[in-house]
Amino acid sequence: MAEASTGTATASRATTRRALIASVSGSFLEWYDFYLFGIAAGLVFPTLFFPGSSPTAAMIQSFGAFAGGFVTRPLGAVLFGHFGDRVGRRRMLMITVSLMGGGTFLIGLLPTYSSIGVLAPILLITFRLVQGLGIGGEFGGGALVALENAPRGKRGIMGSIHQMGTPIGLLTATGVFALVQLLPRDVVEGWAWRIPFLLSGLFVLVAFYIRRNLPETAAFTGEEHSAPRFPFLALLREHPKNILIATGARLADAVTFNVINVFGIAFATTQLGLPEHVMLTGFVIASAVEIATIPLIGHLSDRVGRRPVYLFGIVLCGGLGFAYFPILDGGNTLAVWAIIVVMLAVGTGCMFAIQGTLFAELFATRTRYTGLGVAYQSSALIGGAPTPAIATALAAAFAQSYWPVAIYMGLVCLVSFGCILLASETYRDDLVNTPQ
Repeated sequence: MAEASTGTATASRATTRRALIASVSGSFLEWYDFYLFGIAAGLVFPTLFFPGSSPTAAMIQSFGAFAGGFVTRPLGAVLFGHFGDRVGRRRMLMITVSLMGGGTFLIGLLPTYSSIGVLAPILLITFRLVQGLGIGGEFGGGALVALENAPRGKRGIMGSIHQMGTPIGLLTATGVFALVQLLPRDVVEGWAWRIPFLLSGLFVLVAFYIRRNLPETAAFTGEEHSAPRFPFLALLREHPKNILIATGARLADAVTFNVINVFGIAFATTQLGLPEHVMLTGFVIASAVEIATIPLIGHLSDRVGRRPVYLFGIVLCGGLGFAYFPILDGGNTLAVWAIIVVMLAVGTGCMFAIQGTLFAELFATRTRYTGLGVAYQSSALIGGAPTPAIATALAAAFAQSYWPVAIYMGLVCLVSFGCILLASETYRDDLVNTPQ
């Protein structure tokens, strides 16, 4: 494979530092918005936006609204990937961060069903779709700002630092919502649920300020004039196998997280009798631990390769998935927190920490923004969007048994395991090379 540019090897330390801060800020906002909606979908949206039906039906409808954001994520990946590969990474990131934060802020201003009737859930879903459009374009650009400025041999840790925005976003969203949940229930459902959503308006201003003077990546400027007219079509033509591998590889992470978090919180509190604060606190602790483990995982992948680290995470999630709900059912708070920490910070962490790096290494610079976004967001649509509703329906179909959900998660992990076995090891490849 011939080297096309040496831009990534010569990025200055100042540029690298600015790139990391910019990428983490967007990643934080992306996942703060994402997790916040998921938590609210399980705890307050069924009552506020989908009343009048049975509790199970309201929950499925609420999770359906949650899934709506996944529909527009692949569209955002193609749209912003197109311009990101043609005109640059930085410009797209200014737009995506505005869409994400703006959509979340507007949700915080929404009247509920009791005020405007069916228009309330329609507007909720509309703003969720706006969120999804921005998130669809954010991941690819944010990851590449970090990776294409990474020193040689440190892409794993640089990519993992970008991913640290995820546990920070989860920690903040869960922590803020946990504080809100301490208020009386009528206060929470009356107005306090809006506070975490309105905070997103402040976060987006900070992220926009950080990104406004970010320089374009050296890898992109080195190949700017070779950008294809239609990056998506070029991607399908040049890397069809790698699109499928990356999409399938991420399913284990997407499904596992949405089972243990979005569905798990709702199921544990409504069916297993665990207090809400026990589950929320468990994810706060796990997020804090994950902030520490993510860069360690990224550093390890720079030493031993991406595949063994990723495979370990898949095996851990697939195996512990059969222990997760029995431990929740046991009701021991420390045991509950321990299983959440291990599955989130270690299991999904071994996959999530290096996804941006691994997937970026599967595509050439000229289609990398599009490829990274399409693979990541397609897997989110397939594995993330329907998972809470599927898990809820599976449990309901078997008398609220959690075993069908565990089997579903295990089968998905097998699919991802096979995809990683088919992937090439890329940690020693030059990022500006064209994958073969």
